[in-house]
Amino acid sequence: MHGDLADQVALVTGASRGIGRAIAVRLAAAGGRVYVNFLRDAAAGAETVRLIRDAGGTAELAQFDIADAEASAAAIGAVVKSAGALHVLVNNAGMAIDNLVLRLKPEEWDQVMAVNLRGTFNCTRAAARAMVRAHYGRIVNLSSVIAQMGNAGQAAYAAAKAGIIGFTKSMARELASRDVTVNAVAPGFIETEMTAHLPEDRRTEYLSVIPAGRLGTVDEVADLVAFLARREAGYITGQVIGINGGLYI
Repeated sequence: MHGDLADQVALVTGASRGIGRAIAVRLAAAGGRVYVNFLRDAAAGAETVRLIRDAGGTAELAQFDIADAEASAAAIGAVVKSAGALHVLVNNAGMAIDNLVLRLKPEEWDQVMAVNLRGTFNCTRAAARAMVRAHYGRIVNLSSVIAQMGNAGQAAYAAAKAGIIGFTKSMARELASRDVTVNAVAPGFIETEMTAHLPEDRRTEYLSVIPAGRLGTVDEVADLVAFLARREAGYITGQVIGINGGLYI
């Protein structure tokens, strides 16, 4: 396939479903050779690869735990060795354990940090080695509107996603001289499997505070990520771009 990302190698973490899957499919549609990371659900990961290949794109599975530094370094090293390069990294994988802080267990806090924040660090650290050597790279980190505005019952998730914003800005400064950009995308409420099961009264409550009057789509998030992954986006770095329908301005 030919497009903005022709001959580019991309890794998308947490790409077996939802926003991650949409991003992987979109990058492949733009011509990228996409490595689809997942941890446990091999069938869902394989489905992402099938969707890409059926559309004429190129994709391969990359199973590893982003919270494990050694596993991440080994897996990303294997991608670079196999593909010859890694041009685009999308740190999408994440998880939440929601509870009021007074009820949240320390080990639950640690788990949220390990996946969302340390996972982003682990993958960025491994990928940046190859990008710095190549004097080229595009890194896009998935944060959240919750990091910007906070939300009761989501202190751990908000803190981890806010940490990603600070990490993004620092990495942008560290890598800019090597033509490696680092940006964050902060989605608001997006139509996913998670929001599909919202009670109707909760959905109505969310819609009432979103000026656009609707939830976003995974494809809209994927389009934004794909734009930041382009070579032509080389003068955009260290930015946090909200995609939230006006929920947080």
